[in-house]
Amino acid sequence: MTGQHQRTAARLPRHCGPAAWNAILPDQPALPVLDHDLSADVTIIGGGFAGLSAARRLHQLDPTLRVALLEAGRFADSSAGRNSGFMIDLPHDLSSDNYAGDGLDSDRATIGLNRRAIAFARDVARDCALTSEIVDPSGKINAAATPAGDRHNRDYAAHLDRLGEPSTLLDAAEMRAITGSAHYTSGLFTPGTVMLQPASYIRALSQHLAGQVMVFERSPATGFQRQGTGWQVQTPGGRIATGHIVLANNGHLESFGYYQRRLMHICLYASMTTALSDDQIRRLGGQSRWGVTPADPMGTSVRRISGSYGTRILIRTCGSFSPTLDPHPHFMRHAARVHDRKFAERFPQLGDVGMEHRWGGMLCLSRNGSAAFGPLEPGVLTACCQNGLGTARGTLQGMGIAEHLLGVPSPIADHFLAQPQPPRLPPAPIASLGANAYLRWKEWRSGRE
Repeated sequence: MTGQHQRTAARLPRHCGPAAWNAILPDQPALPVLDHDLSADVTIIGGGFAGLSAARRLHQLDPTLRVALLEAGRFADSSAGRNSGFMIDLPHDLSSDNYAGDGLDSDRATIGLNRRAIAFARDVARDCALTSEIVDPSGKINAAATPAGDRHNRDYAAHLDRLGEPSTLLDAAEMRAITGSAHYTSGLFTPGTVMLQPASYIRALSQHLAGQVMVFERSPATGFQRQGTGWQVQTPGGRIATGHIVLANNGHLESFGYYQRRLMHICLYASMTTALSDDQIRRLGGQSRWGVTPADPMGTSVRRISGSYGTRILIRTCGSFSPTLDPHPHFMRHAARVHDRKFAERFPQLGDVGMEHRWGGMLCLSRNGSAAFGPLEPGVLTACCQNGLGTARGTLQGMGIAEHLLGVPSPIADHFLAQPQPPRLPPAPIASLGANAYLRWKEWRSGRE
């Protein structure tokens, strides 16, 4: 990437709807807003999975480092609090028909790396005393509702068997016993996924790190410029003189002029119900907590959660290509109609249950599945573009960029640095029209999935 002495953010993060995972929690304790000038050895821009993991790993490797972390809004209100909370250990290629990756050796390497991220999250849970309501090693189910979905599950089960990974095929009765829904014809249970309450996790980690590094919220980085042998980062309330900058702001990497026309910005939409009454819980049946991803990667993810915020159901499906990172409201309106239909198909016994929260969350993808990772110019590094797998890959990239920055051996960094660069996208009108048409077609093709 070409170096410049001055970088100014073309846009700051904006969000579509509330971050429901955060909204259902009690008010969170405030963390400081940067309101003065200071100095740091490393400044991290972005307080999601990648940024917080980078800060934690830097402190683990060298507790003497002065690390500053900037989050534009409140912690857990950004994309980190807008995902579905699946921290998946197995190959999960969203561009494939059944999630299988590029081959056995490649998939084994992916599994090993993802399990490093899960081990990192388990350590966070231990240090922050998080309950299974927040970090739940319960596994997940690939749920099928059509013959094509059944085939996808059997194909994926055979692939996992070749990898030596355990899985269990479930029939329709077993799926109903778990989910309370007669919609599903089969399922494939895999035990290694950890289910997160992502907002609780992000809140806890940010509060924990505030005792170890300098953590600031509501402090967006508006730009940075070369200053001597280092850099100066600007925010509305203060400046940071810093030796290194780590950009952990996913798609907003492009806002600073890097990876122009190489990143695809996709908004995925979700809805969450009101808290279910005792009578509604009785009518639903099934287990108290579970999560299903669709056998067709473009289908519908569903979670049932329970805890201090009550019992609720989350529906996630529909996407839009949003190169401005600010999707048009009509995409949310379309998604809401689809979510209501999908909910009714799965849970006809809950016709009196409404949606309390609807929102969108931005993904950053590349056409070839590569990350935007590593040095950009002297003193500036990136850990971005998680290709729709933000909990595990965001954690991994944060760990890896910290290790790379400090020069310690890092299989994680080696993995991402070995990837080819994300290729350029087609011209803007063609990219937008083509991508949104393709997403609608994939959504239609997934049908009952």
